[in-house]
Amino acid sequence: MCAMPSGESTRASVHEPDAVGPTREDEVAAAGSELIGGPMGRRVLRGTSWWTPVRVIALVAIGMFALGLVQKAPCYNGAWFFGASAQYTHACYSDIPHLFQGRGFADGLLPYFDQLPGDMQYLEYPVLTGVFMQVAAWLTTGDGSIQHQEQWYWMVNAGMLMVCAAVIAVCVTRTHARRPWDGLLVALAPAFALTATINWDLLAVALTAAAMLMWSRGRALAFGVLLGLATAAKLYPFLVLGPLLVLCWRAGRWREFGTALGGAVVAWVVVNGPVMLFAFDGWSKFYTFSQERGVDFGSFWLIMAQNSSDPLSTETVNTLATLLMLLCCAGVAALGLMAPRRPRFAQLAFLIVAAFILTNKVYSPQYVLWLVPLAALARPKWRDFLIWQACEVAYFLGIWMYLAYTTSGDAHKGLPADGYHWAIGLHLLGTFYLCVMVVRDILLPERDPVRRSGDDDPSGGVFDGAEDAVVFGPAARPAQPVAHAGRTTVEWGRTAGTVGRSL
Repeated sequence: MCAMPSGESTRASVHEPDAVGPTREDEVAAAGSELIGGPMGRRVLRGTSWWTPVRVIALVAIGMFALGLVQKAPCYNGAWFFGASAQYTHACYSDIPHLFQGRGFADGLLPYFDQLPGDMQYLEYPVLTGVFMQVAAWLTTGDGSIQHQEQWYWMVNAGMLMVCAAVIAVCVTRTHARRPWDGLLVALAPAFALTATINWDLLAVALTAAAMLMWSRGRALAFGVLLGLATAAKLYPFLVLGPLLVLCWRAGRWREFGTALGGAVVAWVVVNGPVMLFAFDGWSKFYTFSQERGVDFGSFWLIMAQNSSDPLSTETVNTLATLLMLLCCAGVAALGLMAPRRPRFAQLAFLIVAAFILTNKVYSPQYVLWLVPLAALARPKWRDFLIWQACEVAYFLGIWMYLAYTTSGDAHKGLPADGYHWAIGLHLLGTFYLCVMVVRDILLPERDPVRRSGDDDPSGGVFDGAEDAVVFGPAARPAQPVAHAGRTTVEWGRTAGTVGRSL
């Protein structure tokens, strides 16, 4: 049986440990490795080749991204431009080419400052994403037909997003120093490749992954700045500050939290401030659109609305979704403060973002990108990761088949509403399943793949190996042996030097 070191003793008890080989501890990884020669042996030479884990994983991520581009080929060659439902039946839809003209980039309009013709008066994306879109428009050729320009615009964005994908893979690979090969979870995630070029979410995901890397290195200010920039690109990254607050409270690391929060606020204001001052109506469109948007694809709210003769109003759904999210926040906070051992930062970060996805009134298929890097850090177990990914791929196909059905008229090509509801349910169930696995790891740390291999919180930075300052519930009681998982006995305690024992 393996010994379970306490959080306080990890650094003292493990001196310059070797990197963890996933094929030695993960049966699915071991089985998959047969395609390339089988699991690593105990005499394998490390660090003697140009093919380091970071380089291998970055190249794999780029290769998978390229396969995702190939999957969009039927749309690139015509389905985006001809036929109402062809882009859905081929499952290759992307917002990018459509918004080149639809949001004024083809006409040289400046986001947030210039009003758009039609129902959408201003660009409905956060400022940093708008900057990303505008830079791509500047790099797009203005020659040829509008179809040719939209194809160019998509390719330019795809190139920029590929850089983001490589950054994400590298950051995840380097966040857990002893577990670099966990980055393959990101690089090989099928839903990642399928959804990478639907929208511009990869920019915020890359900045968030870089922020997590900075925190793991103890650089609170850099973490805050990057997280502020990520929030300026997409709203969800600010949620990570909640788990950070809880863990800083438990570890008594208020100075680091203040530094991170200050850096995030300043970075967000620097990006948003000029647009707020000189084009407030355009700047605020993202926030008013998010509030006014009705129940939409992918949420359990849609299932309720489409099966009800008197669906809830948008205002009621907003209120109920907010209350549900607040309840989830309270639950994550309680888990962070009362768990028998302080949860890892990535675990709580994953749970809070997953809670937002599960309770939100809309789930676009590319939102899975928000969770992929956090899932790889929170639960680096191939079986559970692939189960979740299978559910997300099923949802990816389900939404396009549903849209094919609704746009094909009397032909009824695709999936009717009842079938789409099953796809939504599968997505919700897969995400909830992964949440349950993460919560179980928090409550039973000896089952956590990261902690089973001897680490405490490699993505936690100042939390890694730190003593608790504030604990509530059973975790605050004096150390005593608690039996879990058959014959394994683990001692919990807050005193440095306490170690786990196996019987």
